[in-house]
Amino acid sequence: MLNVNRQQAEELLDKYVKDDIVKMHCLESEAIMRELAKHFNEDEEEWGIIGLLHDIDWDLTKDNPKEHTVKAVEILKQAGASDFLIETIVSHGYGSELCGINQDKARTTKIQHALAAAETLTGLIIASALVQPEKKLASVKLESLKKKFKAKAFAAKCDREIIMECEKIGLSLDEFLAIGLKALQSISDKLGL
Repeated sequence: MLNVNRQQAEELLDKYVKDDIVKMHCLESEAIMRELAKHFNEDEEEWGIIGLLHDIDWDLTKDNPKEHTVKAVEILKQAGASDFLIETIVSHGYGSELCGINQDKARTTKIQHALAAAETLTGLIIASALVQPEKKLASVKLESLKKKFKAKAFAAKCDREIIMECEKIGLSLDEFLAIGLKALQSISDKLGL
């Protein structure tokens, strides 16, 4: 359905994403998307690839965010990606003044809401790990993460409204935070956290 397998996705990521922090964010998004797919009995590989590739154009557009998701379309079409993959990735920019296209569109499908919420949640979880004395994901507890979510000044750039889109896929905030935390803790070695 995606016309891009995991190996091809990794090759695209290596070709277009040079910034290690963005690359880590893509791996984090992949992990949460895989965990969500598992929870919903969806295709883990597909959901993971979508998470992995969602910011494929960020290195190219970070200085001109209005191009974010615009360049992704070009990159993914050239790689032979399906319309479904492209539309899902573009959807994480819907409604955002930062992205140049589709500001007037809204996410409508489960996977679109999942991607937007998951990729936003990564920032809150990683910030929570970095304020721990050991700077480790293993030190982050669900109760602490819930408190940090409520503290709007903490990781202020993590849009709480987008994280709350988890409710549109049938998850309470507590369930979503637990799934996201478990996913990132499972790849903590890869992340060095």
